[in-house]
Amino acid sequence: MADSSTPRAAWSGKWAFILAAAASAVGLGNMWRFPYLAAKYGGGTFLITYLLLVFTFGVSLLLLETALGRKTGLSAIGAFKAFGKQYSFIGILASAVPFIITPYYCIIGGWVARYTAGYVVAEVDAMADGGGFFTGFITSPVDSYIWMAIFMALVFIIVGLGVKGGIEKANLVMMPALIVMAVIIAIYTLIQPGALEGAAYYLLPDFSKFSPELVISALGQMFYSLSLAMGIMITYGSYLNKKDSLTSSVVRIGGFDVGVSFLAGLMIVPAAFVAMGSGEAVATQAGPSLMFITLPSVFTGMGSVAAIIGFVFFLLVLFAALTSAISLTETLVSIVQDGLKCARKKAFAIVIAFVLIVGSIINAGYNILDFIEPLGAGSSLLDFADFFSNSVLMPIVALLTCIFVGWIIKPKTLIDEVRISAPFKPAGAWSVMIKYVAPVLVIIILVAYVAAQFGFFSM
Repeated sequence: MADSSTPRAAWSGKWAFILAAAASAVGLGNMWRFPYLAAKYGGGTFLITYLLLVFTFGVSLLLLETALGRKTGLSAIGAFKAFGKQYSFIGILASAVPFIITPYYCIIGGWVARYTAGYVVAEVDAMADGGGFFTGFITSPVDSYIWMAIFMALVFIIVGLGVKGGIEKANLVMMPALIVMAVIIAIYTLIQPGALEGAAYYLLPDFSKFSPELVISALGQMFYSLSLAMGIMITYGSYLNKKDSLTSSVVRIGGFDVGVSFLAGLMIVPAAFVAMGSGEAVATQAGPSLMFITLPSVFTGMGSVAAIIGFVFFLLVLFAALTSAISLTETLVSIVQDGLKCARKKAFAIVIAFVLIVGSIINAGYNILDFIEPLGAGSSLLDFADFFSNSVLMPIVALLTCIFVGWIIKPKTLIDEVRISAPFKPAGAWSVMIKYVAPVLVIIILVAYVAAQFGFFSM
């Protein structure tokens, strides 16, 4: 179904695809949101729930998107349009997601790069001042833009080298390094006095914390963490060889995501537990405050090794941010290339201009445009972009995608694609998941997160 008029990139093999897709899945959400949710919702109880959701709902949607991409050989817009022009709007909505996310993701990536550099030049105490350093940095009309641009430059260089020459090689270095660093920090953390009590809080199930809120939170974390409903997996699937097994690939991608999330919790929860004295205190920290305010204070308490541990940790987070930003940017390039039927270089130049301009505007929400508070007092342009893309647009895209595959083109269309490269024994169960179960779960995510944003529901 792909248009042969423009040369299309391809993976060098199945493991290159698995590593790239896993790199896309492993991002900032694994590092700053998963540990907080695990601490909040009963440790092992949350871990078990998350594991079950990833290997049922998660891998089912991963398989759907990669099979759709491989069958059509196109990115999101073209993939849906291949079955009829009337369906291209689903691809347009899916493609809008990475166009919204990439610019602000690069802003946060700039924050991580700044902190990584801060530990190199021994600003350990300055960064652990309770939030003043962080607030001063992100509201700066100069420094925040410089570090955003530095992070963008790293991403653009890697994507500019192409799928095989850039993305594959970068992932081959960053993903193993990320895992090794995570293991090292986790081990070091666990030998600190009192850390084992924190590890027990993180690992042992507390079934009294099981609740609908836990399930919805685990569902949302899984949904966003696996890079679903944003065109990435459709794009990456379009680069995949027909001989490579889709079923085994998506299971391994899910395994990577679970493994890195687990290690992130093992690094962060015991360390924060020691510093803050209880799991309940850890559970009050989420997102940027956990990453850029709480943890620098934790590292400062480690004495002479504070700079080393802080640097290794933020380098790990930087790699996680880079791998996700690379996949987002590559998806944009593929969308533009397919949409305009132009050369990759031209598509890439358009993407660079777009990300720079929109990123600068969103970043201005912390300084010269800080008077704009789209979600109420204290909110920023970045908060709005994050809410609209993650909590509204992505669930809508996933719902439309499930309806499209489950009820319009029928699951057999993609089951046949999957079976080209490997047997697919659970095809019947997968069909039920896509037609009935997944749409219900996606609607729950959509309603819960919108309700939580406006104070009708506690998350």
